Amino acid sequence: MSHQEIHNKTVEVRALRIGEGIPKICVPMTGKTVRDLCNEAELLRKAGADLAEWRVDWFTQWRSEDSVDEALHLIRSSLKEIPLLVTFRTHLEGGNSEITTEEYGNLYRTVLNSGQADLIDLELFFDDTVVSELITEAKAAGVKIVCSNHDFTKTPDEGELRSRLKKMEQLGADIAKIAVMPRSAGDVAVLLKVTAESAEELNCPVITMSMGRTGVISRMAGQIFGSCVTFGTVGNASAPGQIPLEQLKEVLSLIDSVQ
Repeated sequence: MSHQEIHNKTVEVRALRIGEGIPKICVPMTGKTVRDLCNEAELLRKAGADLAEWRVDWFTQWRSEDSVDEALHLIRSSLKEIPLLVTFRTHLEGGNSEITTEEYGNLYRTVLNSGQADLIDLELFFDDTVVSELITEAKAAGVKIVCSNHDFTKTPDEGELRSRLKKMEQLGADIAKIAVMPRSAGDVAVLLKVTAESAEELNCPVITMSMGRTGVISRMAGQIFGSCVTFGTVGNASAPGQIPLEQLKEVLSLIDSVQ
């Protein structure tokens, strides 16, 4: 990350400046086949998504390097200039497939070698060595890193949330992301407090969300508390509480318009 980016706490991918202005809307693609993925990419582009996320753990051919490479090139063609985040969400963090340490490294190297991805998502608590190697390789390839952590059962305490986001920054993340499940409105308040503090204290933008119905406010209030990206849907949701893109755009614009 350049000095300019650190100073501004923004990350530039294609024409998108993440961390500046209204939170950017990312739409996940969960197609099982190349055809499904191309259709999803076309739909989200026409719907006006800011960012696309390919959830590779839903792709039936993810173990085939050739199939992943083909899918990446076709998705990129369908997206045109919309930036692409590539994510393999592991089963432990709510993903659709099991993956070994070796497979994880090989998959992401295929993604980096393709030249089609703008960002990759690496899980904070995956194998330390593999994650560290991939961070180095992504930086060399000019691909931005979202370092992430997901807890679908609870919201860790304030100190733990802050510590995880800080560790992501220290590992070299361009963006630090955390998603948690609230058990009460108080849990949502804790996440929003940590978000506001971390957005000020860290030298990288943060993405945070509280999942489910209780946490839905966190998906809409990023501009107030400092979360730079929110996840919306065009079709199927990839996590509990995601809001359809059109409605999310309206809410974000409304918040932005209040003087």
